[in-house]
Amino acid sequence: MPDRPPAYRVATDTGGTFTDFVVFDESTGTYRIMKVPSSPHQPDQALLGGLSTLEGQGVPPDGISVFTHGTTVGTNALLEERGARVGLAVTRGFRGVPEAMQQSRPFGRSIFDLGYEKPALLAAQSDTVEIAERLTASGEVLEPVSEATVAEAVRRFRDSGVQSVAISLLFSFMNDEHEQRLASALREAAPDLWVTTSSELLPQIREYVRLSTTVINAYVSPVVGQYVGRLSAALERLGVAPGRRFTMQSNGGSVPFDRTPDRGVATILSGPAGGVTASVAIGRAVGIDDLITFDMGGTSCDVSLIQGGEPTVSDQNTLGGRHIAVPMLDINTVSAGGGTVAVVDEHGSLHVGPRSAGAVPGPAAYGRGGRTATVTDANVVLGYLNPVSLLDGDLAVDAAAAERVVGEVAGRLGVDTVRAADGIVRVVNVTMGQAIRSISTERGFDLRDFTLVAFGGAGPLHASQIALDLGIPRVLVPPSPGATSALGLLMSDVKHDLVRSRLSDVAELDVEDANELFEQMETAAAKQLSQEGFRKDETSFRYFLDMRYSGQGYENPVPVQAVPLTRQDLARYRRDFDAIHEQCHGHAAPDQSVEIVNYRLQAIGIVPPVSLPTVPAADGPLSAAATGSRPAYFPDAAGSDTGRYVEVPVYARARLGAGHRITGPAVVEQYDSTVVVFPEQRAEVDGHGNLLITRARQEEEEPSR
Repeated sequence: MPDRPPAYRVATDTGGTFTDFVVFDESTGTYRIMKVPSSPHQPDQALLGGLSTLEGQGVPPDGISVFTHGTTVGTNALLEERGARVGLAVTRGFRGVPEAMQQSRPFGRSIFDLGYEKPALLAAQSDTVEIAERLTASGEVLEPVSEATVAEAVRRFRDSGVQSVAISLLFSFMNDEHEQRLASALREAAPDLWVTTSSELLPQIREYVRLSTTVINAYVSPVVGQYVGRLSAALERLGVAPGRRFTMQSNGGSVPFDRTPDRGVATILSGPAGGVTASVAIGRAVGIDDLITFDMGGTSCDVSLIQGGEPTVSDQNTLGGRHIAVPMLDINTVSAGGGTVAVVDEHGSLHVGPRSAGAVPGPAAYGRGGRTATVTDANVVLGYLNPVSLLDGDLAVDAAAAERVVGEVAGRLGVDTVRAADGIVRVVNVTMGQAIRSISTERGFDLRDFTLVAFGGAGPLHASQIALDLGIPRVLVPPSPGATSALGLLMSDVKHDLVRSRLSDVAELDVEDANELFEQMETAAAKQLSQEGFRKDETSFRYFLDMRYSGQGYENPVPVQAVPLTRQDLARYRRDFDAIHEQCHGHAAPDQSVEIVNYRLQAIGIVPPVSLPTVPAADGPLSAAATGSRPAYFPDAAGSDTGRYVEVPVYARARLGAGHRITGPAVVEQYDSTVVVFPEQRAEVDGHGNLLITRARQEEEEPSR
């Protein structure tokens, strides 16, 4: 019998500067990674070019058994306002809701900004149509839908040039009859229009966030759908098997290609979610459950909190000032990456971000025509990055160009080049440190209890200093930090989130009604997973109750261990809610009545797991991993404004074995990233190839071996 040809699982994560590939060989259990420059204007071109390169390295397209993709297409369409032209249908008398929003401003400086401007409407008032209809809060028909206004809406949307229609009628989460009537008429009369109904996308209470999410889905889904369709056709031509192609979602799970266009809003944090998924698996493998993920790439930095091995999930999210209520991993993103541009304003103050040099032209050090100083250029000047080449020699570094552009910033600041480079790094570190505080200390978590997981191409460059600044005791750098988000795509299961809103007091709840809601959602989800090719033993379900104290305007999700529910279960979950509320908000009210607002179910299609790589024990001295040394700049002491260049050893990470220990200061280089270990720290390699960096007291420091 001939040998079975090898099968490969391929994951690709498209970032602002690089597109990352991770390939898992199912026959050998080994990984390989690759990075290619992104093509922002046609993101699929970099991806397809990378697949062509992989084919030349022995990974044929017809040998790819699973293909998973993380994309920023939807994110960019929303942030850059390049989505579809959207028509909006609302209940008569409610056309002002999109502009009124929630009559509040985002927390922060905008509260006091007299010139604050709300985000532009994604559906113009001229493209908004009122439908004569009305339901009560319980879903009963108060005014039947007017067929005349339905016909008029269809005519206007069909003839006006809109590409997509969002339908969000009052109380449709209780009764979808009126929304479905309009959607059916639109699909029949104008089959080329993309149609999103709030009752299908998000049957959840709260009028504005449901409307906002529906409009955003209508805005980005045509862009995402066209991209995925074009990519799918290209993969088909290459011979990639059609059955197992997935897109990463913001909830930490994936979804089949053919279902992606219906829920483009669910891909908004597609790429960053992969890094959180990988961090959970890495933490589980090494026995660390409380983590802060720190993903710094070329254009942005994404941070998230994992407690007890579970990532934080939120259904109250904003992006670009717009509200999104689908469940998403709670990821805070700031404009801080290797390509982030440093400028000096008219008052002589240094600013780093939000503008990025992107993939083209990129940092000046990359030699592609960049003429502005970036964080990467500052890292070259400070000696943290290799002054000759990166990516194992595939990317030449122009150190003189980096010195020149940072020198221009120095001239405007009136300081020398080194001080300017140090200032650029310090400013961007403060930005990222504040992002970490916002998801941890500002929510009652003690950073001393957490480990910082540093990945992304630039994350390990900055993580050690940020950990020292914030008092985080440990930094964990995965074996392939520049491709960790892509690795997470390989590890992601298929996930679907369902929700039903039914407001009731816990003490008065009819348990049978609650169980019926969960049963309805589970039946629908099981059918969907079956259609996607998952057997019953390959599926699982998670249940949640969104609870609040009576009179509150916000809820906290409470995990439900099993269904059907009993009265005793509800009493226990009420006590769990008190504990969760105290953790999140600093107080609880055990004597106050509690309401259930939403019933949630997450359906999971279990993808066969991939094992994390291991590395052999060190079989030689640390000196065998050394590749040389170079001068690098470090502060004279923690918190000091002054510093100096120190000759530091440089190690090749590929030569390090489990048990090797490095005392800082030192630099560790690898294909996809560079790790900086500060003088106050030491790093040790574990059995999975992770670098665990800790702060070493002087009396505890041991010599490198």
